[in-house]
Formats: sequence, structure tokens, C-alpha cells
Amino acid sequence: MRWIAASAAALALFAQGAAADTFRFTAIPDEDQSRLVERFSKVADYLEERLDVEVEYVPVKSYGAAVTAFRNDQVQLAWFGGLSGVQARRLVPGSQAIAQGAEDAAFETYFIAHQSTGLEEGDELPDAIEDMSFTFGSKTSTSGRLMPEHYLRQRFGEAPDELFSRVGFSGDHSRTIALVEAGTYELGAVNYAVWDAAVEDGRVDTDQVQVIWTTPSYPDYQWTLRGDADERYGEGFSDRVREALLAMDDPELLDSFPRSAFIPADNTMYAPIEDVAEELGLLR
Repeated sequence: MRWIAASAAALALFAQGAAADTFRFTAIPDEDQSRLVERFSKVADYLEERLDVEVEYVPVKSYGAAVTAFRNDQVQLAWFGGLSGVQARRLVPGSQAIAQGAEDAAFETYFIAHQSTGLEEGDELPDAIEDMSFTFGSKTSTSGRLMPEHYLRQRFGEAPDELFSRVGFSGDHSRTIALVEAGTYELGAVNYAVWDAAVEDGRVDTDQVQVIWTTPSYPDYQWTLRGDADERYGEGFSDRVREALLAMDDPELLDSFPRSAFIPADNTMYAPIEDVAEELGLLR
């Protein structure tokens, strides 16, 4: 396994002159760190074998840190959400979305509720959620903040802090589930894939928390590669990275995302995300 601690000192070391032949990647921290390290250490091993270069996974502690590491060339590849990918590509011109999960072309957010609310699953968000407490995930999460806020505004015509009695940001999807399950917040917005995997693994008490609404679909996660990868690693390297990701077929590796496969992606697919982010003032 090849991974390095996500510390400011480590990232500073990379910026000061890491070996040019080491290919580094990161991922937004949408789940607890131990699960991410297990997942992406295996991805590093897979890419190293396919690309014939040294590959290291660089864990980070926030969505913003993932974008910063990409901007500063501390990593050359990243597994971003829809919004963080748009942000990163704006900061590093020429960078490209090269692959997405088969499920990411039509991603969804679940709105979940604590059993004490008495809410049940329906075709739209009920009026009864007004004045309840609500938690998003990370402030820059596509599935945990951007799109759920968009649909809340569309449904109620109000900003979240006007609609709810209390609004929080949990930091990641696993934490959102835990906070709503515990009753710390009555409602929350969570990545559907994280929820489904947690339920399947028995990590959610569905007697205490349940899904009450599913959003329309939108594009989300993707692998984004810096535009200078060929210059740094040799002609055709970007194509080799794309091909390696698209060829990933180990069920255990794919299940850890969880995705059934990776499929081609490009920047134009994320125009809807960019439009919503502009509307909500989330892009610099």
C-alpha cells in the first residue's frame, strides 16, 4: 500500500520538489478516513501496475484541501464530486474530466429524517419539514449540499436558513447519517450511494432514520486529470490514465466506491453543476 499522511507538512514537501516520476492522486473525503485509505490504497496499487510509474494516494481532510492540492500540483489526478471538479478545473486551465462512475451520469441525493418527525417517503418534500433542523454534508459537496439546496429553494422559494430552525454542515455523508440517526438533526441530505452501502453493511438503524425523498438525477463524481500530465509524464500519458480507469473491472475495487464500472466523461457533462453553483454563488 502506498499512501501518505494528509498533513500540511507533507503537502508542503510535495510542493518543494517531489520526484517528477511519482504520480499522485487524492479524493474528496466523503466518508470516514479509514474507509478512504483502504479504498484508495488499492487504487494506487492498481494504477501503479497499469501505468508503470510510482503512484501514491494523498489523503486530505476536506473538500477544499483536495481542490487546493490539485491546484498546487501536489496531486495530478483527483476523484472529485461534481462541484469540487468544476472548481478544480477552473483553477487549473486545461484539466479534464476523464472518467466517471457508471452511476454518476444520473446521481441522486436522499433526504433522510429521524423517526421522531413522523415523516414518510413521498414524491415530494412535505410542507412539514419547515422549521425542523437540517444538516447538509460538506459545504462544497455536490450531493450533500449543492443539489439538495437547489431543490429546497426550487420547492419552497427560500434559503435553507430561512426554511429551517437550524442548519448545520456535518462534513461528510457518513457523519450526516449518524447525526440524523442520533436525532441531533431531524433531517439531512446524503449521497444515495453512501446511504445504500451503509444500509447494506448494517451500519444504519433504519428504525431510527429513513429516506423521505429522492431528488431528480444530476451528474456527479468524476476523475479529473491535470492538463499538463503529458508534459510531465510523457506523451500519451493522459490516454493511458483514462484507459486504466475505464478498464478497472475488479469487483472488490469497484464495490469500494461503490460503482459498477467507470465510463468516459468530459467537462461539458458538468455544465448543469456549474450553472447551479453560479446561481448559488459557490464559485469563485
